Amino acid sequence: MSEDVNYTQRWLLICVVLVGFFIYLLHSILTPFLVSIVLAYLGDPIIDRLERLGLSRTLTVAAVFVVVAWLLVAALLILAPLVVGQIEVIITQLPRWGDWLQNNLGSRLSDYVNFDPDLFNFKELSERLGQEWRQTGGVLSRIGRSISASGMALVGFFINLFLIPIISFYLLRDWDRLIEAVREMLPRKIEPTAVILAKECDDVLGAFLKGQLMVMCLLALIYGVGLWLLGLQFAILIALIAGLTSIVPYMGFIVGIGVALVTAFFQFDSMWPILGVVAVFGIGQMMEAMILTPLLVGDRIGLHPVAVIFAIMAGGELFGFTGILLALPVAAIIMVLLVYLHRKYKKGYLYHDS
Repeated sequence: MSEDVNYTQRWLLICVVLVGFFIYLLHSILTPFLVSIVLAYLGDPIIDRLERLGLSRTLTVAAVFVVVAWLLVAALLILAPLVVGQIEVIITQLPRWGDWLQNNLGSRLSDYVNFDPDLFNFKELSERLGQEWRQTGGVLSRIGRSISASGMALVGFFINLFLIPIISFYLLRDWDRLIEAVREMLPRKIEPTAVILAKECDDVLGAFLKGQLMVMCLLALIYGVGLWLLGLQFAILIALIAGLTSIVPYMGFIVGIGVALVTAFFQFDSMWPILGVVAVFGIGQMMEAMILTPLLVGDRIGLHPVAVIFAIMAGGELFGFTGILLALPVAAIIMVLLVYLHRKYKKGYLYHDS
């Protein structure tokens, strides 16, 4: 029995080392494949349900792709003009905000700290930001500058954008066969243990990728509707930022309420809208803690907030954007493996000293 355990552990270690080495060598080209794998993983349960109704898998995948493409196009057509418009309003407001900061914050700090108020010239900084935005013109001119400054990077972006749907289609169509082929290739001694660990990893990744993404979208919707009802400027932009940063526990709440309070402070003369902002984010936080996270995510992830932040920063430092995409799934898998090794350790002679 102990020989089987040692054999399994050696195989797991070899597989982890090989996968890590492979990612290190090819991380610069892995982005479209990683995004496609995530999309195929998320879409496979839907395709499986439709396939059980007697539909062809290929036709089902094609139909799902068409529906998702139309939804994405519709979302872009609705959200993109709103977000760009709000960014332009922010740029036009920057001089007024900079003037207030210079006259109030800068002068008050100089009363307590011995430094020149012009050292942090908020007014000049805001005016320069506004000028830079206006000088860039529209989207086409910024794209033109990007082409001249970093043409290869832009070409790579469009290549990835073109490859992701194609790779996702083939992965999703053959997902079940690929999983079964990997299982058949495993050595028979480690196959039962590998299947158990894969099931645990699937539970963790499914809880995170499916549940957390839904939580992020619903939080963005809650914040957006609440701030819009308050009449807050940049409500959509703030809600999107808060929703996206909610991938890190409490980060979305902190960033969102901070930006919203600053915006409300400059926009309104009354305290009631500011209290309304606090109420919106308080309601969102309570709904996340008491309803959304328990219902959609559950307690299966088990990643501490500090571990989440460290995983994202470490992934970005090691592999750039590819590492950020890999960070949390890899951290969840490592957690599953550590729990498995901990169980083996608690059953072993080293722990019991006998």
